Amino acid sequence: MDAPTNAPTRASTTASAKAIVTATDVSQVYEVRRGFFAKPLGLKAVKDASFTVEEGETLAIVGESGCGKSTLARMLTMIETPSEGALVIDGVTVSGDDPGDLKKLRSTVQIVFQNPYGALNPRQKVGSIIEEPLKINTRLSAAERRQKAEAALAEVGLRPEHYGRYPHMFSGGQRQRIAIARAIILEPKILVLDEPVSALDVSIQAQILNLLADLQDRLGLTYIFISHDLSVVKHVADRVMVMYLGRPVEIAPVDALYATPLHPYTRALLSATPATDPASKGQRIRLTGELPSPISPPPGCSFNPRCPYANDRCRSERPELTTHGATRVACFAVEEGRIDGV
Repeated sequence: MDAPTNAPTRASTTASAKAIVTATDVSQVYEVRRGFFAKPLGLKAVKDASFTVEEGETLAIVGESGCGKSTLARMLTMIETPSEGALVIDGVTVSGDDPGDLKKLRSTVQIVFQNPYGALNPRQKVGSIIEEPLKINTRLSAAERRQKAEAALAEVGLRPEHYGRYPHMFSGGQRQRIAIARAIILEPKILVLDEPVSALDVSIQAQILNLLADLQDRLGLTYIFISHDLSVVKHVADRVMVMYLGRPVEIAPVDALYATPLHPYTRALLSATPATDPASKGQRIRLTGELPSPISPPPGCSFNPRCPYANDRCRSERPELTTHGATRVACFAVEEGRIDGV
């Protein structure tokens, strides 16, 4: 799908920006039970993910279904705590050991879900939906909560009379605006946007993306934008992290990633993105084979069964993220110069 024609283009953040999120070897492993007497298997949804997010930037996380994007979102929003590794958000370590820390961070980080139809309680009026975070996390009076809710509605382009209506009375784009108003009501520093426009019509996507860009500028928000749509990511992100089977394989500024992708997986993803220029005739890179099981990932580089550049080292040794200019990439073929154009 082509990018919305009026979507904003983000500028790169400065190198001096402070990291508001730091993940070090973060993993999330789920137990998969096979019966009463069989030993549970470990499903490695995210494994040894290390990255940072700087204040005020938009970090996009992309990859195929099953790569660990949504699991990472649940950890960043404290819906789950990491099985292993260290996750530090705004100077606080997410461990689950101190409920006070988690309560503080839940005001710091909020999430906007993919489906605006399923994210709102159909039995509650819009005002009650937006005020709910205030009821849980503050001691404001009913009048103060209503004042803040109406201000949040205005921030997202809705009117005061919408306060007393039910979600079914709104379009999909308006419902997503309501979800965004609920997310910003606690004045968070970070918004995790989990496929925030994929359920909307293309004509509405640009409006929501422009709204998010305006809110980021006005409120100084940091965005973690999770998406499978690389044509949208190109217009909203400052940096992009590409994940494959639970691991980051490439992290780069958006301009560098789209101009010179290094990892073979990144190249394949970009080659599958529809071009907005009819004269553009890029070569499609087709990956063979299926995504391996996260229960039993292949040894070495997890991408090696599908990679045309894999050799014996790739099949036995796992590559770590290394720096190549502005890009960090986990690929022996890049290190050894076995990929054309690198």
